[in-house]
Amino acid sequence: MKISNLIILITVCLLIISTEVKAQGTTVPLPKIGIDIGTSDNPKDVSVTLQVLLLMTILSLAPSIMIMTTAYLRIIIIFHFLKSAMGTQQMPPSQLLAGTALFITFFVMAPTWNKVNDNAIKPLMDGKIQVSEAYDKGIEPIREFMFNNVRDEDLELFINLANLNRPNNRTELPTYIVIPAFVISEMRVGFIIGFFLFIPFLMVDMIIASILMSMGMMMLPPMLVSLPFKILLFVLVDGWNLIIGSVVRSFS
Repeated sequence: MKISNLIILITVCLLIISTEVKAQGTTVPLPKIGIDIGTSDNPKDVSVTLQVLLLMTILSLAPSIMIMTTAYLRIIIIFHFLKSAMGTQQMPPSQLLAGTALFITFFVMAPTWNKVNDNAIKPLMDGKIQVSEAYDKGIEPIREFMFNNVRDEDLELFINLANLNRPNNRTELPTYIVIPAFVISEMRVGFIIGFFLFIPFLMVDMIIASILMSMGMMMLPPMLVSLPFKILLFVLVDGWNLIIGSVVRSFS
């Protein structure tokens, strides 16, 4: 049954029930939901409205923030390089790789997020600090994680692009400089690891292609023959354990 038909059926049933109950002299109140938009001269109401709009904006940008300020970027790049190196176009599915990368990101970022929770979120919920102070305390552990994994050359690039004076230390750098520098540093590391992932699988392809040529089997695609051997090699060396372990240890 389609959803539209189901909604119509439920509506008709409610109308029948309300008609029967009304005939008996009683009424059944139905829920009413409404959103009122008006004007206000109270500065507190304006402040609350701006906070709600800011919160909605942050929630809409949460996936981008999750990707650009955590370990997810490096992990997902490595996973896609691994999939391309093995030559398995359909397995594992992209959704599975994204979900696996997400939970590994939770594991890597757990100490950082615990600091954010203890220093910013809990005091804010308890009413001990204001939103601005919670932001300042909550962004520090995230900045520390990014600083531990960003290159000085990338930071210098964006400092020069923004025409900023050279800071005395990293704490003076604004966050809008740190995030893009962290992003390109993570992409660089992901591409380097992806390059090394290609080497063993490329060797298998070359060996299989040489064997097929020596046997005169020119019409048989080497990629088709090498695929099961690459999968077997990956399983024998416990590839997932090695790769995920190396990726997690690569974060400072």
